[in-house]
Amino acid sequence: MATDAPPPSKEPHVLPSAEEFAEVHQSAEFGELRRSYRSFAFPLTVAFIAWYLLYVLLSNYAGGFMGTKLFGNINVAFVFGILQFVTTFLIAWWYSRHAAAKLDPKAEAIKSRMENRA
Repeated sequence: MATDAPPPSKEPHVLPSAEEFAEVHQSAEFGELRRSYRSFAFPLTVAFIAWYLLYVLLSNYAGGFMGTKLFGNINVAFVFGILQFVTTFLIAWWYSRHAAAKLDPKAEAIKSRMENRA
C-alpha cells in the first residue's frame, strides 16, 4: 500500500521555540490566513444557524404553513428538513474547496518557513 507521505528525514526534528511561534502568530502572513478563514467561516456559520432556527421556529409556530402538502405526502416541513441536510453537505463541500484554494497554501507556506528555521 503506497502513501503520499515523504520519506522520513535523517535529521532530528527540532521544534520552533515559543518566541518563534509568537513571532509567526503576529506576522502579517498569519493574520491574512486567519482573516481568510474567518471571512468564510463566520458568515456561513451565522447564515446556517439562522436557516436552522428558521426551520425550528416555523416548525413550532407555523404548523399550517409547514403542513402544506406540495405533492403526494410531501409537505413543506419535509422539504425544509431535507434542505437542512443538503445545505450541510454543500457548506462542507464549499469549505473544502475554499480551504484547498485559499487556506492550505498559506498554511503550508507558514509551516515550511517554520520548519526551515529550526
